[in-house]
Amino acid sequence: MQTIDMNHIRYLNLFEKMTKVRTKNCFFYNGYLIYAVSPKFVSKAIGEKGKNVKKISGILNQKIKIVPFPEDKENVESVERFFSGIFDPVKFKNIEIDENEIRIEAGKQNKASLIGRDRQREKELKEIVKSFFGKEVKIL
Repeated sequence: MQTIDMNHIRYLNLFEKMTKVRTKNCFFYNGYLIYAVSPKFVSKAIGEKGKNVKKISGILNQKIKIVPFPEDKENVESVERFFSGIFDPVKFKNIEIDENEIRIEAGKQNKASLIGRDRQREKELKEIVKSFFGKEVKIL
């Protein structure tokens, strides 16, 4: 389970105040502060021509992404949309989900991008997957 500190509460409150969209999920990945919202509210959260993202990014002095939260954690398409938003522009080939593991097949170059220098992105990804899905992650 993700621990929420005062900064996370601040990020969540600012997001809700600026976008009028409620979420309880934000995390860091690859230098971005990523908010996960219901797929129904992604466009509202982003705002017209990205104005909400730009405004929050300016206030926090932090790069921002808004991604659709996977409502059905066993639905591969829903999970793929979630990870596509997080990893963008890095692409992956396939995602497989089983009882205790999510396998992300990426190819040689993209695998290196997903793992990152000193395995930093891989560590961040493991925390995200553990928090959202309660599973381990494997990058192939």
